[in-house]
Amino acid sequence: MDFKLLGSILLIVGTSIGAGMLGLPIATAQLGFTGSLLLLFACWFVMTAGALLLLEVNLWLPQSSNLISMAKVTIGPIGQLIAWVTFLLLLYSLLCAYIAGGSDLLHNLLVASGITLKPWEASFLFTILFGTVVYFGIRSVDYVNRGLMFVKLGGYVLLVALLMPFISLDKLSMGNMNELTSITAITVTICSFGYATIVPSLRIYFGGNVRKLRTAIIIGGLIPLVCYIAWDAVIMGIISLQPDSSTSDLVNSLSGAVAKNSVTFFLKLFTSICVITSFLGVALCLADFWADGLQVEKKGVSSLFIHLLTFLPPLGIVLFFPNMFVQALAYGGVYSIILLILLPAWMAWKGRYHKKIANGYQVAGGKALLAFMVLFSVLMIVLGLK
Repeated sequence: MDFKLLGSILLIVGTSIGAGMLGLPIATAQLGFTGSLLLLFACWFVMTAGALLLLEVNLWLPQSSNLISMAKVTIGPIGQLIAWVTFLLLLYSLLCAYIAGGSDLLHNLLVASGITLKPWEASFLFTILFGTVVYFGIRSVDYVNRGLMFVKLGGYVLLVALLMPFISLDKLSMGNMNELTSITAITVTICSFGYATIVPSLRIYFGGNVRKLRTAIIIGGLIPLVCYIAWDAVIMGIISLQPDSSTSDLVNSLSGAVAKNSVTFFLKLFTSICVITSFLGVALCLADFWADGLQVEKKGVSSLFIHLLTFLPPLGIVLFFPNMFVQALAYGGVYSIILLILLPAWMAWKGRYHKKIANGYQVAGGKALLAFMVLFSVLMIVLGLK
């Protein structure tokens, strides 16, 4: 058993499967199960291609190179600027989504427990509670995340198994295939496969072993695809959702339709942990990003400033727009398109055909694949920003 390969696959799975999973059945509700299935396969394909192109470009450069330096070497300063700005916007969009979704679930749980709390107070409580874990650093986040991931994966398997008997084939056959062009459905689905930012880190971990890196990316991307298909099947086969539904609407509707205490318990547990693990990982990444960008250590007053810079902007946005979970994920999807589809194809084109620095591993498909990725990205970006 290659435990390093297994660990890398699980790292990709853990990066992919998070709070975005809750947004999938909401954002794709109007498509129905068949439409969501087609969209999942399409988004999985382009995101896997983007991840493999990132690997190809990264292998041209020294082992410690990351996405920012990759963009600078291949595209130039404009590429570096796009990577910086997009990366920052992506992380803030995701934090907005996770605070909105997490505080909504927390508010719902507290009200069910007889504790009256206003939605804005729940947003503050959620951010302070789990922001404190991030404030104490990566060791704190690591320990909390390990326990939560174990419970999350177990909860997911049990939840899907408990919900399977309640699936209605009539509900699964519902949906409007014309909604396949819905930009919100596309961007939220793309955001759910946004693991490729860790490819440079995996390259360091494997020391440039291309075979194992490709295996980790392909298998690590397939597992979330299978999990998303099963998740959409049980949600869409039991309840009907609207595109403006919230995370608590999903939980309440499913609990009411099934009316089993065991299902309700695992559903609330799973959805809550999905949001928390996503929040912890993204918040830690953003805090480290700011510390590196401002060239300060996360100690004392500097650490407090870095974490205020991390949490206050998304918290402020959520206080004014509390029901923005799916919309924030949609914006995150647009930034994922730029960062993880457009830039990899652009960098590969420049490196292969202009700067002639390509060597070794090359993703199949040639210019046709790269042109498709660029055109797809530009179209989605234009539609997403309308």
